Amino acid sequence: MNPADSLKVRRPDVIGLRFRRFRGPEDYPMMHAVTTACKNAAGIEYADSLADIARYYAHLVNCDPVQDMIFAEVEGQVVGYGRVWWEREGEGRYLYQQFVHILPDWQGQGIRRAMLRHNERRIAEIAAGHEAAIPKFIQVWVEQGDTDWQQLVEEEGYTPERYFFEMVRPHLDAIPDLPLPAGLEVRRVPPECYYRVWKTAEEAFQDHWGATDWHDTWFEGWQKEPTFQPHLWQVAWDGDEIAGMVLNFIDEAQNEKYARQRGYTETICVRRPWRRRGLARALIARSLRVLKEAGMTEAALGVDAENQSRALRLYEDMGFRTIRRNTVYYKPLPQESP
Repeated sequence: MNPADSLKVRRPDVIGLRFRRFRGPEDYPMMHAVTTACKNAAGIEYADSLADIARYYAHLVNCDPVQDMIFAEVEGQVVGYGRVWWEREGEGRYLYQQFVHILPDWQGQGIRRAMLRHNERRIAEIAAGHEAAIPKFIQVWVEQGDTDWQQLVEEEGYTPERYFFEMVRPHLDAIPDLPLPAGLEVRRVPPECYYRVWKTAEEAFQDHWGATDWHDTWFEGWQKEPTFQPHLWQVAWDGDEIAGMVLNFIDEAQNEKYARQRGYTETICVRRPWRRRGLARALIARSLRVLKEAGMTEAALGVDAENQSRALRLYEDMGFRTIRRNTVYYKPLPQESP
């Protein structure tokens, strides 16, 4: 036990329980074990590796793991951990994010609640350094199946704000033959244009609910992911301008774990001048064929249920069906006087 990394948290009456700070990469195996156990118990698919965790934590933004993470140990064994970070919607509200994962056997004993409240206190400290008059909210992601977390955040005053659907096209048959709009063509993206694709997608998604800046460190991490697969992308060009895209990928680790052949049609976006011309629909059709040619038998994507571009209807028309509903919960921070 290292007294220097101890945290003062109001502890529930659990023998041998203590809270501590993040110790660095030596904590990654415990984090992986806790997350895997939580997801499996809740029926949530999860196939991240230790390398995935290390890569993700090497590219954090607006988060100091030493100050912004909390670990729960019982008799020296990690049973849970949590983290906070923040973003800002353009010139709008501040959003403070948090999560707490705890092993199923230790749920319902007050540990997760104590950690959530500790996170809220840390968020209040961070928020005190931000502009006083700007609205501030704590945001929590709740996946379908994690009933313990859902019940806890609701008891702690969080309310549902937005729903996100996970959708699957269960087969890759009967793919419609949809031509690209006149004047557009799909070309492979050379490496020197990867960053341009990234920034174009960021621009297109700024119209969406909850949009925040895409940070360059995320771009660096993205290129190192196993699912960074430009050879599967479908990017439409109008001369030298990118008009729209679908950045397809195949998660081999996930497919192996769940014994399937699924590809993903994600980062589906069209820039404003090229919208309402059938481009997204044509790119999705091309993507489905690309995934089929790669040996996949189904496709999946995620979507904001209230997407203003009516994406949900488009995906349903293209054969996708909702299989899970996840929820974003919000809780306002007290408004300060300017």
